[in-house]
Amino acid sequence: MSKLYFRYGAMNCGKTTALLQVAHNYEERGQTVVLIKPKIDKKGKQCVVSRLGVKRSVDLLLGENDHPIYEIKKWMNHVDCILVDEAQFLKSFQVDELYVIARLFHIPVICYGLRTSSELELFEGSARLLAIADKLEELVTICRCGKRANFNVRFDKHGKIIFGNGETVAIDGIDASYESYCGTCHIEKVREWTKEKILEALENRQEEGKS
Repeated sequence: MSKLYFRYGAMNCGKTTALLQVAHNYEERGQTVVLIKPKIDKKGKQCVVSRLGVKRSVDLLLGENDHPIYEIKKWMNHVDCILVDEAQFLKSFQVDELYVIARLFHIPVICYGLRTSSELELFEGSARLLAIADKLEELVTICRCGKRANFNVRFDKHGKIIFGNGETVAIDGIDASYESYCGTCHIEKVREWTKEKILEALENRQEEGKS
């Protein structure tokens, strides 16, 4: 039985590189893949581009109102795998349709994307994939401190951290730059909280409660 997969991770964990490797593996065995990415991802234009410099043309750019079942119809009878890059930008109904394709048309669908934005909010596509995907796989990268990175930190053109402005979509290399942080570094460097500050705040609150 074919499945819907969601392979997610922070920036720089090699999602696109992994996708391109999977495409190569299928084609090396004489099988056919269809590569999709949401149209909102302007990076690479008609291509997906890995940080290693490898790129590949996309078979289908999916607009926010496009229906995957209709758009993929022409490939249904001769495709062995559907690969989706930047899947966090999908709409919920599009994820649902990809699930239908995997289950009823027996075509494995493998989605790659981010789990959360730099504002620590779930993307719509990621939230739906986390809810219904048959298999979840985390791709791992590391923070500058050497710990496992979980969060994406956005920087403006001056190298200043952007956090707390509510924006969830800014394309890497076009609208902003990103770095992956572990939870501890995110707390200390992005939120600017320290253990000392928290303990001091708790003490002040306790004193206020006494007065």
